[in-house]
Amino acid sequence: MEEQKRGCASIVFNNPVYVHEYASIVGKKEGKGPLGQFFDFIEEDELFGEKSWEKAESKMQQRMLNILFDKAKLKPSDIRYMCGGDLLGQLIATTFGVKEFNIPIFGLYGACSTMGESISIASMLINGGYANNIIAFTSSHYAGAEKNYRFPLDYGNQKPLAATTTVTGAGGVVLSNKNNNKGIRVKGITTGKIVDYGVKDSMNMGACMAPAAADVIYNNFKDLSVDADYYDQIITGDLGNVGKEILLDIMDKKGYGIKGKYMDCGIEIYYSDIQGTLSGGSGCGCSAVTLCGYIFDKMKKKQWNRILFVPTGALLSPVSFNEGESVPGIAHGVIFENC
Repeated sequence: MEEQKRGCASIVFNNPVYVHEYASIVGKKEGKGPLGQFFDFIEEDELFGEKSWEKAESKMQQRMLNILFDKAKLKPSDIRYMCGGDLLGQLIATTFGVKEFNIPIFGLYGACSTMGESISIASMLINGGYANNIIAFTSSHYAGAEKNYRFPLDYGNQKPLAATTTVTGAGGVVLSNKNNNKGIRVKGITTGKIVDYGVKDSMNMGACMAPAAADVIYNNFKDLSVDADYYDQIITGDLGNVGKEILLDIMDKKGYGIKGKYMDCGIEIYYSDIQGTLSGGSGCGCSAVTLCGYIFDKMKKKQWNRILFVPTGALLSPVSFNEGESVPGIAHGVIFENC
């Protein structure tokens, strides 16, 4: 295993980890965005037939996983582990969303970087021979996140232009040690560390997360002795328009210009000027549904052959914010490539 380590934070897998199947489900607003055609299901009812936002997110996870099982032609007993989580306290959306599947689970919290964290851990388990099939997944819900981190929707508070809009969506991928002819594999990962520039504005999460994204991309380049030309696309999770500019500026100063190879899921998922989503989209579901829809579709069609997927997260809680703490950032990098 030692020979698989690269530099200070990366692993390149010797044993292939394949994308067996993937699925995504989103809310009505996301379905009307520019990526609407790539999602498996668009739910018109934001409550998903439930009586609370938290139960709605759990139901959304259930529906996404059922779609994933159908597409993969697998049943819960075929899955060794699940790796995933959400934004709510103690991962309650996931707890009540997946309990009926009766699958051993690693509950994970990486804020909005959770999809990168879950894929990283699942890939290491498969590469190490500890499982054949693992589901990596995550979700977020606009109303649940607003209630938990900002203000309940009933307040009708006005947000600054730097704020982002939490995506209502759930995405999941079955990772396997066997090739299902999807032609996509996880080549390796670069694990991020907590980066804190002292930003305390929870309404400007792009500024909080951009330094962490830059740190992961920089370490990936150094660890693998590559630059932006190695990838067809470098994709962050939810920096939005504000965070994007900060990231590009940091990378330029580090001597690695990425502008021609870069996109952000939070910018791509909405027509921000028309849909009123301010700086763009955010939330665990933002990068997850973009990956399990638009990104994998581009790779399946061989329009992209190798990408660096870098979901980003702002590590705050209602307690830390109300006590005046800063908002540290985290990011995790995953290298996907066509076989």
